[in-house]
Amino acid sequence: MNTTAILLLVIIVAVIAVGAFLFWQWRRSAALQQRFGPEYERAVGEFGDQRKAEAELAAREKRVRTLDIRSLTPEEQARFTEAWKKAQARFVDEPSQAAADADILVKKLMETRGYPVGDFEQRAADISVAHPAVVSNYRAAREIALRNKTGKATTEDIRQAMVHYRSLFEELLETAEPATRKEEG
Repeated sequence: MNTTAILLLVIIVAVIAVGAFLFWQWRRSAALQQRFGPEYERAVGEFGDQRKAEAELAAREKRVRTLDIRSLTPEEQARFTEAWKKAQARFVDEPSQAAADADILVKKLMETRGYPVGDFEQRAADISVAHPAVVSNYRAAREIALRNKTGKATTEDIRQAMVHYRSLFEELLETAEPATRKEEG
């Protein structure tokens, strides 16, 4: 083979390799966008860079796979359902306390399912893996709860927080085996 043919072959192989890499990156981005929905856009905005955001989302998935997230027993599900009904009923007379109760109840539910519950941002990140559609509600509810603690939330704000908490609560209450369950073995 002459030098020109070898050079042409090397260029073709390089173009194919670059094309395959770009295609793989595009598919990975599309899969993360589909998996995380609005959380993907929030992460891109937070990190200011698509690659950094995608690395963070992939790291979340990897972290959550190591957790032992479990389904609730029927007894636990009934107990949490009853506790939620009480928190909602309390809203009529004590909206601020009802929202605080809802926040605590969601945290206890997460803990019972196997999510670590130390830091709020870590909780939200962990929840975003299995429940990306409602994690924004959780953040919004938390923001309202913080304003509520300082007396800066209106009754309508608190009502909205209860709606947000309920959306996450209902998803966490599910009885089906979660897709993020740590593999046995």
